[in-house]
Amino acid sequence: MSRGCMLSQRECLLVVLALGAAAGAAAERELLGSGDHKYKQGDLIMLYANKVGPFQNPTETYQYYNLPFCQPKDGKEYKTEFLGEVLEGDRLVTTPYRLQFRVDLENAVLCKRSLKAEDFQKLRDAVKQDFYFQMFYDDLPVWGFIGKVEKIVQTGTHKYYLFTHFHFDLSYNEDRVIEINVSSDPMRTVDITTPDSLDIQFSYSVKWKQSSVTFDHRMDRYARYSFLPQHLEIHWFSIINSCVTVLLLTGFLATILLRVLKNDFVKYTRDDEMGEEQEETGWKYLHGDVFRFPPQSNLFSAMMGVGAQILAMAMCIFTLALVGVFYPYNRGGLLSACVVLYALTAGISGYVSGLFYKMFGGTNWVSNVLLCTVLFCGPVLVVFSFLNTVAIFYRSTAALPFGTIVIIILIWALITFPLTVLGGIGAKNSKVEFNAPCRTTKFPRDIPPLPWYRTTVPQMLMAGFLPFSAIYIELYYIFASIWGHKVYTIYSILFIVFIILIIVTAFITVALTYFQLAVEDHRWWWRSFLCGGSTGIFVYGYCFYYYYVRSDMSGFMQTSFFFGYNAVVCYAFFLMLGSVGFRASMLFVRHIYRAIKCE
Repeated sequence: MSRGCMLSQRECLLVVLALGAAAGAAAERELLGSGDHKYKQGDLIMLYANKVGPFQNPTETYQYYNLPFCQPKDGKEYKTEFLGEVLEGDRLVTTPYRLQFRVDLENAVLCKRSLKAEDFQKLRDAVKQDFYFQMFYDDLPVWGFIGKVEKIVQTGTHKYYLFTHFHFDLSYNEDRVIEINVSSDPMRTVDITTPDSLDIQFSYSVKWKQSSVTFDHRMDRYARYSFLPQHLEIHWFSIINSCVTVLLLTGFLATILLRVLKNDFVKYTRDDEMGEEQEETGWKYLHGDVFRFPPQSNLFSAMMGVGAQILAMAMCIFTLALVGVFYPYNRGGLLSACVVLYALTAGISGYVSGLFYKMFGGTNWVSNVLLCTVLFCGPVLVVFSFLNTVAIFYRSTAALPFGTIVIIILIWALITFPLTVLGGIGAKNSKVEFNAPCRTTKFPRDIPPLPWYRTTVPQMLMAGFLPFSAIYIELYYIFASIWGHKVYTIYSILFIVFIILIIVTAFITVALTYFQLAVEDHRWWWRSFLCGGSTGIFVYGYCFYYYYVRSDMSGFMQTSFFFGYNAVVCYAFFLMLGSVGFRASMLFVRHIYRAIKCE
């Protein structure tokens, strides 16, 4: 079997989702020149080349004509890309292939090229690194390999062969294109191991056949390739395992906490009724300190605001996915959704941050708004600047053009920042107050010496482990989609896992907060946030395992992109889950102190 034929067995290359049906239809119209995808026999449908790159490094992609391929006689033309497509590294350009609707071709000459030494060096390096190409025909993706490597057993050396003939198998249903596949002819190759110059003829064949698949279901095969049936069973096993974990955890915590709290309430009530002087121990006697505002309240407020914004953005993306807005290979949709939704939800971060800052008695509102604005965007800018510089050095399509960078800056300046300011103004003018169930004393209570496992770092490790274990199995498939060659389409399972993650994070943070208060440590504000967000640290640790054990990625560029952008995502998880953990702990602390008599 040829190398090109094997591509479908490797399932799908790249994960690119849709922003929406309207944006997808617009993209298709611009790409194809036909809004309804209906053609007559003999109509020329343009075959666009997208990019080339090493198979094991999905992010390391280059423009198609960086390699000495045949170019159109009338000059190449680049398709205008949408924001999400550019962020994905797509650079669609015309090719000299003439694939007319329902017109078969046999051994059509594409071009004849005289390749020089530097051309052969490029091709040898590309074949050695297992380069693939991606094309789009009527908005259907197709992939193939540019060559193959053969090992000579006797000498232990390698020979590099360039494919010079490609065969396109296409299917149609009435007047619509349904499917496209490309394969290479293993008998029509050129040995490029040693020559410095050579004349090479490139050719292609086209074969059309009728299909019973309807146009509305032509993308289903890409979804089928994303996960095999046994993988789907593993998905559901993961869900069941996570649900059992959640039930056991919540049941255990509920039983223990209810029993302990009941005993505490009985003890404290008896002490109050007897009116005797008792030795002050336990969480009740922290009532004068437990609602003391945390240090660095401005930073705490901003982190709570950004965490709430990211949680809202995640819920919006899940909503779009569950109603069927996203579908495979409507390029750049997910990234476009993230950029737009982050900008539109900026008011949430400004408002939530402002509410906390006002409750804490803050007065420097400009500082609060600015900190809320740069808390997430600042690290993203630093990481992006470094990675974009690396991509420019490599001349990769992952490098964003100057125009796209200007558009992103304008989105931030005209939408994100103003909405954050408006949210802060709304919070400043609100009448919210922090009504604590207990009065806070003037001077903080001394904290008794605590064992090492009661300190912040061990508590964070304990808090992050359980939520991480609930999502561990699903993480592999997510990474295989983002940093591999699968397409993730089972959003319902992902949403269930996300809800489980939120629930487990909330419960484990509440439990640790109670244990902290029980040993008379009233510094629970920051601790609950750090414990809730610690799952993000575990996820980043998983990145190292996935990179070195489960993937074949290599090279400075791919490594930089993998760990750089994963650091940004894990930071977002830290802020989001940290805000969830604190809010759960706040509800719990308010409830238990409202149930006792505070002097």
